[in-house]
Amino acid sequence: MAANRILLVEDDHAIADAVALNLRTVGYEVVFFDDGGIAADSLKTDHSYDLALLDIMLPGMDGFELFARMEKYNIPVIYMTARTDSESEVRGLRDGAEDYIVKPFAIVTLLVRIEKVLTRTGRLNQVYRYRDFTLDAENRTLTRAGEPIDLPPLEFDVFTVLIKNKNRTVSRDRILNEIWGEDYFGDIRTVDVRIANLRKKLGLSEEIRTISKAGYRLEEARK
Repeated sequence: MAANRILLVEDDHAIADAVALNLRTVGYEVVFFDDGGIAADSLKTDHSYDLALLDIMLPGMDGFELFARMEKYNIPVIYMTARTDSESEVRGLRDGAEDYIVKPFAIVTLLVRIEKVLTRTGRLNQVYRYRDFTLDAENRTLTRAGEPIDLPPLEFDVFTVLIKNKNRTVSRDRILNEIWGEDYFGDIRTVDVRIANLRKKLGLSEEIRTISKAGYRLEEARK
């Protein structure tokens, strides 16, 4: 299954570079334009996007105008803009945008909102790859070089959180919330136990790193 494909239209290259880097790090394919008019023209020949991230104040064609082109091709839109006025937000959401994020924003917030929109619209690719591992979250299967690996349900869930956020630090609290829910009042060390089991069973003792006072991160082998 191909990676989810995201169109990014943003004229601030520093912001665009940071967003694109983080999206690619977690497995999305990103196509970038810094001009609304050029982005609109490109849709005539290529509009196979699962989601569009649009700035509003763009050269060539602003984000509101560009939204109409996205709507034509049934591309969900999240606005990410410096415009904080309620009129712009109301207009964007009333026109049909899925979300409206004001700059500056935390990258993790954007990633969560992207996943929510992709899930809500039925477009989320739930197949994740890391090295020779392939995890299918929907069908709950894990393979390594094509060979199936059986994990207990909770260990599978913990590895799913790690692989979805590969190369990013995930706190113990976040792992607990995503798997056990916000109402969980058990021992937080249950996460540490599952992590230890995954390191042993998957041979990832170096790749699943403990980040002091922060959590865990699945990354490439340390050199």
